[in-house]
Amino acid sequence: MKLTPPKMVTFGIAVALGVFGLLSHLGIFTAIPIAAFWLLFLGFVLLVLGLLVKGL
Repeated sequence: MKLTPPKMVTFGIAVALGVFGLLSHLGIFTAIPIAAFWLLFLGFVLLVLGLLVKGL
């Protein structure tokens, strides 16, 4: 299996989800009613998909 680097948009969205999850866990950002764990999980899943799927 060959890994490819994700596009900058995919990487940026994954990092944003991770940051929002971290800020939500710390209680700083509470505008999104999703648990912090799921935001971090979605960010990591998106990052892994960006590595595995070419052109994502």
